[in-house]
Amino acid sequence: MAKTTLTISSRNYSSWSLRGWLLCMFAELQFETVSLPVDDAASRAELLLLAPSFLIPCLTHDGLQIWDTLAIGEYLHELNPEAGLLPPDRAARARCRSICGEMHSGFANLRAALPMNLKASHPGFKIWAGAQSDIGRITAIWREQLDASGGPVLFGGPTMADAMYAPVCSRFATYDVALDKACAAYRDRILALPAMKAWTAAARLEPDEVEELDVEF
Repeated sequence: MAKTTLTISSRNYSSWSLRGWLLCMFAELQFETVSLPVDDAASRAELLLLAPSFLIPCLTHDGLQIWDTLAIGEYLHELNPEAGLLPPDRAARARCRSICGEMHSGFANLRAALPMNLKASHPGFKIWAGAQSDIGRITAIWREQLDASGGPVLFGGPTMADAMYAPVCSRFATYDVALDKACAAYRDRILALPAMKAWTAAARLEPDEVEELDVEF
C-alpha cells in the first residue's frame, strides 16, 4: 500500500494545515506529516491568503490525493465513520456540516485582522468592528451548539467542527479576545486536547518566520 502522508505548511501560521492535521488525528489515521518550507511558493501564498485555491493541506492515501479540509474530513469520515468526525444522528450531521461550511467560507475579517500565530501573545489587543462581528457570530455558534449537545465540545466528542474551529481558539488566546464563561471554557478545552498541545509544541520549535504575519501590533 502507498504511504499515507499529510502535506502541510507552517505549524505556527497555517490554520488550514492545523485543521487537516487534527482531522487526521481525530480519525485515528496512521500517517506521516510532510512539511513544506515557508519559502515554498504555494505554502507562502496560502499563509498570506493570496492563493486562488488552497491546495495545502493535502492528504495522500491509497494512491489518492485529497486537498481542501472539508474534502479531507468527508473522506476520513468515509474511511472510519466510527471515529465520529460526523455525528451519528442525521440532524446533527447536517448541523455539523453547516457549522463547518460557515467556518470554511466565512469570517474573512477575523482571518485578516487576527492571523494565526501560536508563538505570539498580544494582551489587550484592539479588535475593530469587522473582526468583532465575526467573533460575535462564532461565539453564538459555540453557545448554541454547546447548549444543544451538553458539551464538553461542540457535538459531545471531537468532530470535524472542533477541528475547523480549533485555529479560532488559538487566535482568541493569542489576541486576548474577551469571551463569556461557556466560550472561554470551550476554547480552553480545545487548546488542552493532546493533539492540539502536540501541534503547538511543534509550532514553537519552528525556526521559520513570515515577516508579513510576524509583525508588531
